[in-house]
Amino acid sequence: MNRDEKAAVIDEIAGQIAASEAVYAVDYRGLTVPQAAELRTKLRDSDATFRIVKNSLTERAADRAGAEALKEFLQGPTALTLVRGDAALAAKTLSDTARALRGILEFKGGLLNGNPLSAQDVVSISRLPSREVLTAQLVGTIAAPLTGLVRGLNGLLSGVAIQLQQILEKRESDQEDTQ
Repeated sequence: MNRDEKAAVIDEIAGQIAASEAVYAVDYRGLTVPQAAELRTKLRDSDATFRIVKNSLTERAADRAGAEALKEFLQGPTALTLVRGDAALAAKTLSDTARALRGILEFKGGLLNGNPLSAQDVVSISRLPSREVLTAQLVGTIAAPLTGLVRGLNGLLSGVAIQLQQILEKRESDQEDTQ
């Protein structure tokens, strides 16, 4: 790779790091090309990419993107997962793949919204529900009191309707008795 090609790769990676919500660094030793291709396919669902780039180029890209904390994870073979979508879903995909491959992928750490993460932090994120599930839980929590109010009001209205029906039936029976 000549200087111009290296500069282009550095610019591309710096742009991807800057545009990412999260960046996870993993040790990929032992990962085969078909396994990497399968992982890339799975990560597309969470709007993430899996990149293997020389550490020296990644260090320069991290400097350019203002993500200096990422450089501490660039020891030994390191692949980056650049997440633009759901950070929890991408971490879960990496964790599930690591489990299926019996520990071939090992978290080194990463960044989430520019804040450094340890390997344990990334594992914790992988255990979180996806953004859609969290949103649904929040909506359910907010809607629960409203649902209770609607049920209570419905019960009151039903009670009034039943009472009115009974009054109407009593008047009709009283009128029949007087005739």
